[in-house]
Amino acid sequence: MHLVELGQGVFALTSPERGFGHSNLGLVIDSDGLTMVDSGPTPEIAHRARREILELTAELELPIKRAVLTSSRIPFAGGSWAFWKAAFYGSEVTSGQLDAPLNLDAISRLLPQFSEAFHEEFETRPITHTIAENVWITPAAVAIPLVGESPMNLAVQVPQAGVVYAGALASFGTTPLAFDGDPAAWASSLDALIPLGNTFVPGHGPVGGVGDVETLRDYLNACVDVDGDVNAMPAGPWDDWEDRRFDAVNVERAARLARGDNDPPQAMFELLGL
Repeated sequence: MHLVELGQGVFALTSPERGFGHSNLGLVIDSDGLTMVDSGPTPEIAHRARREILELTAELELPIKRAVLTSSRIPFAGGSWAFWKAAFYGSEVTSGQLDAPLNLDAISRLLPQFSEAFHEEFETRPITHTIAENVWITPAAVAIPLVGESPMNLAVQVPQAGVVYAGALASFGTTPLAFDGDPAAWASSLDALIPLGNTFVPGHGPVGGVGDVETLRDYLNACVDVDGDVNAMPAGPWDDWEDRRFDAVNVERAARLARGDNDPPQAMFELLGL
């Protein structure tokens, strides 16, 4: 992964690959230890990131004390056991979803590039600390619960550096997937994130700025506005994004929620070949 310094003691580990599943990690260095944001999709990727982080911080002799999972989804939580000594922070929704049995077949269908990692022994680390409101989790970082690609995600703000680790709440250059989220509420959450920083680390895609968050918000609003007709999606910056296969899922999900239907989109089952 590419290590990007965003401020003093504030880093992003970005994936050189593009597309859903190739996710980014965050690192915040405090005097009492290191805080990770997300863990990558697989244990192998997480272990490589862990070695790079410990090499970077070797002179400080600090432990990886905390890990914040912005979502329970495998692109963000799949490598969590690589940081098994850390305290794990997540929303109550993330905690509940990680406690549920894994559907390894569905995960492999959605992330075929990592399917070899999803064997019978694959598991994720449980949440140890649930977060339901904005809270300082370190002297430098604030955890912020917001609706996103699931009913409740977390973002991590580092105010002094002007950095927001948006994690699962943001995809830049890659189409988001809202099969369990609320595209309209997600767009509102992004509006709430915009004033919190000038540098945003998405779950997928390159580190960006306010304009990237606004573009993602506009895409999600477009998914709502077309009222279930994916063919009516307007042209926009998203025309060049990866994974436009998710449009049908996002549009159907938005339309279902608009009429009070919380069932998963049929388009998601079709995407998984089910």
